[in-house]
Amino acid sequence: MRLRLAILPILLSVSLVVAAAFSSRWQQVPENDHSRPNPLAGTPQTVAAGALVYRDHCLQCHRTNAEGDGHKRPSLRSDGIRSASDGDIEWFLRQGDLGHGMPSWSSLSEAQRWQVISWLRSIQ
Repeated sequence: MRLRLAILPILLSVSLVVAAAFSSRWQQVPENDHSRPNPLAGTPQTVAAGALVYRDHCLQCHRTNAEGDGHKRPSLRSDGIRSASDGDIEWFLRQGDLGHGMPSWSSLSEAQRWQVISWLRSIQ
């Protein structure tokens, strides 16, 4: 029981660091990208297609449940993702962040990036 109580503050601290890292990334997003809505949002077909794109391109790092590994591969079920606009996430997918291990997914079609975002929103 004491071990659990000792680990709880550490887990909370890690969560706050990850959320802060994502927040600072969103501040880099140009306003015209930040305000872009997901043109494919709201359909079950888009969510299903996004799940397939996630499986093929994101699962390896962010794992089946999108919870990452708690280290360099962050959870996609975080406050940082929930607070980002769809446009923020689409921009980030296009740009990537190799310094933090995130490749650019500009090779995916724009529709595929929006599909992944729809799937991410569905699991939040």
